[in-house]
Amino acid sequence: MENSIKTNEFKNFFKPVLLSPKNEEDKKELKKLKEMGNVMFFDSFELQLSELIKTQNPKRKLTQEETTEKKIEFYSNSGMPESENGVWVYYPWRNTIVRILEEEDFVWLRTIRNRYKITDEEQELLQNKIIGIIGLSVGQSVALSLAMERCFGEIRIADFDTLDLSNMNRIRTGVYNIGLKKSWIVAREIAEIDPYLKVTLYNEGIIEDNINDFFNLNGKMDLFIEECDSLPIKILSRIKAKALKIPVMMDTSDRGMMDIERFDLEPQRSIFHGLLTEFGSEEELMTKLPERGKEIMMSLLQFENLSPRVKFSFSELGKTITSWPQLASSVFLGGAACCHYARLLLLNQKVDSGRFYIDLDTIINFNES
Repeated sequence: MENSIKTNEFKNFFKPVLLSPKNEEDKKELKKLKEMGNVMFFDSFELQLSELIKTQNPKRKLTQEETTEKKIEFYSNSGMPESENGVWVYYPWRNTIVRILEEEDFVWLRTIRNRYKITDEEQELLQNKIIGIIGLSVGQSVALSLAMERCFGEIRIADFDTLDLSNMNRIRTGVYNIGLKKSWIVAREIAEIDPYLKVTLYNEGIIEDNINDFFNLNGKMDLFIEECDSLPIKILSRIKAKALKIPVMMDTSDRGMMDIERFDLEPQRSIFHGLLTEFGSEEELMTKLPERGKEIMMSLLQFENLSPRVKFSFSELGKTITSWPQLASSVFLGGAACCHYARLLLLNQKVDSGRFYIDLDTIINFNES
């Protein structure tokens, strides 16, 4: 592969390489990959094309002969031989290459089961949105839900951390990813769902040197979702989002707590709904963290509203546990909730600022003994 003109792309461990059989240079790359002998090729193009034709003709069930005729018509209209239709996607981390439909047909077919929960006009509008996520434990579920519904054209994901075995009580991944950067894992998952989506990574997490790029590079983001553990970054990122009039969402994965801050509609709104005003101005908060960080964290979480077991866990920090507990069920619920409200917000439907709870225990009148 060292002689490949796409060597640098092939060494990218989180980004797929798209190769078009219609492009002569890409055809050379495909030939090299085949000659390597150890790359797995999967060609389900005919199956995808059959499904595409089926969904484009919903009024009646086509016969096999009619489907074949429409395939012939498809290839004829493309003006290319059958083997040169579609796009080959190379996944370096899997040493695998897959043939899929070209982007327009792929996107149409992959989102067909969204219709009419999401209208065609809404789906098209979402393709121009930019979403940013900091923190990829809870944030992984958010990012994958957004990708599956195709609620963005670009997603910017930031996390400096790598996957530990203890993370896998709530991060859906395999043991083969232990030690890999969480940002790589999420980017790979998205690429395997939809290689046409743009994913921008901040592998070092968010720091003062890159926070401007995170929010603004090649276009200001439309929505910021904060799911990190770092109190300084929670505060710093909100102050930045507020200055840029970018709405913020957060899920805490306890009692289904959702935070929404519409800085796009309320640019003077206090961060964290004003829960930190007792500690001074927002500009002073960062200087208060060394001495009053724990108080500030308890205030923004509203400690009195946490579930009894999470409250108890705080008394065990540094004794029997090193961080507060989170469960997969709560994280998945939070990912779904964030995706749902993010979609509504991005489609200009009514989503107000506030803090609310999607508490499954209260639905069945569960009482902690």
